Amino acid sequence: MTRRMSLARRLLGSIAVCALLAVFASACSSTVSLEPAEDANNPECARVIAQLKLQPNVAGESRRWTDAQATGAWGSPVSIILRCGVPVPGPSELPCFYLGGTDWLAFPEEDGLQRVVTFGRDPAFEVAIARTGALDFATVLEELGQLIDTHQNPAVAACSERTSIRG
Repeated sequence: MTRRMSLARRLLGSIAVCALLAVFASACSSTVSLEPAEDANNPECARVIAQLKLQPNVAGESRRWTDAQATGAWGSPVSIILRCGVPVPGPSELPCFYLGGTDWLAFPEEDGLQRVVTFGRDPAFEVAIARTGALDFATVLEELGQLIDTHQNPAVAACSERTSIRG
């Protein structure tokens, strides 16, 4: 009987230690709270996001966990946010550039945040990049564009005019 009680105590002690470690581990890296895009449940999003989750970093920024489907975040503080399933843009007068095998439309910068969306791809990906600090905008889109181009179905349209963002 004492042997059973001793085993039970050790088991309970192990469970308590594991629970405590889980609490401390979760306190060290907080989850980034995001809103999923309208078409976030698209299987194409799942395929690309699964590959993104395997990437430990983007442009030198460490991956962060998110709480919304088909999203990604990198940096501490967060400097890169990706959402899949945003509305697919049609023809546009917005500047377009080609990085990582992907066409990107650039929205006007607002409050130090540059937002871009893929062009010619369904579902569309939106990336928001903090334009403060040493983060290289082109490197971010080169790396993300390569993953999108490799793991999503081919683009069905391309920009008719492209702007160069590399010197």
